[in-house]
Amino acid sequence: MEEKLRRATHSGKLEIGNVEIPCFVLEDGTRVISGRGMTSAIGMQGRGQGVTRITGHRAIAPFISNELRMAIENPLYFAGSSSRKANPAAGYEATLLHGLAEAILTARDNGAIKTTQEQRYAKACEILIRSLAKIGIIALIDEATGYQEVRDKRALQEILDKYLRQEFAVWAKRFPDEFYKEMFRLRGWQWRGMKVNRPSVVGKYTNDLVWQRLAPGVLEELQRRNPKDEAGHRKGKHHQLLTDDIGVPSLQQHLFATTGFMRASATWDQFYRMMQRAFPKLNSTMLLNFPDLEGESQQEA
Repeated sequence: MEEKLRRATHSGKLEIGNVEIPCFVLEDGTRVISGRGMTSAIGMQGRGQGVTRITGHRAIAPFISNELRMAIENPLYFAGSSSRKANPAAGYEATLLHGLAEAILTARDNGAIKTTQEQRYAKACEILIRSLAKIGIIALIDEATGYQEVRDKRALQEILDKYLRQEFAVWAKRFPDEFYKEMFRLRGWQWRGMKVNRPSVVGKYTNDLVWQRLAPGVLEELQRRNPKDEAGHRKGKHHQLLTDDIGVPSLQQHLFATTGFMRASATWDQFYRMMQRAFPKLNSTMLLNFPDLEGESQQEA
């Protein structure tokens, strides 16, 4: 059975010095540089297939690792926006460019580069290395192709997949009584135990102190997966959607620390400032007092 070609979902041109390097992001997230882009980046002239000649170049070949040689001699084939299955596009995984440039510069440093042509390669690679670091090539391609928005969404989804399960787990007690008891103390409310209904604002406090600080996007995803019905009830507790290996332990650690801050605080404002410093809300840089929600008062408890 013939292997299905991966499709390029994003494309663009990476500008380094005076060279434009065509680049792509495939549907599985692989970042690719075209063969012509590889040759242009290292100062070679001609078609993209010419990059494979570098592995046999007498001065440079000894400094190319077997892994790099195999990757260059076996380009990636993919379906571009204008490519057909019978005529796929060819390219190379993006970080190979950095590895090839390093090999050429190593050859120069060891005195193997002698001809004018070889010196042109080395000069181009020196400009290239100065313009990008290996860790930066991914971000540069993502910016050039417009893939950064998809990348961020995928990264967020990976976090959510680690923290949240698809189905509700069997209920188990996750929030210790002391968490609520200390909250009541700091708010100046009378504590009557867990069997007495708590003010509705406690749920908003819990969202703020716990779910918005546990991991990126967790609260929003919990609200999506566990919405309120017309009567204002949810199918289960949010914590029942946490994964056993990451979600639940993270919640327990967070609650332990939060409750400890409560015990160490004399006032709500003091406690909240400690939370803001230790566990700032994601995408939040301002240090603010916790706002009064819905005008709660001691009588509400």
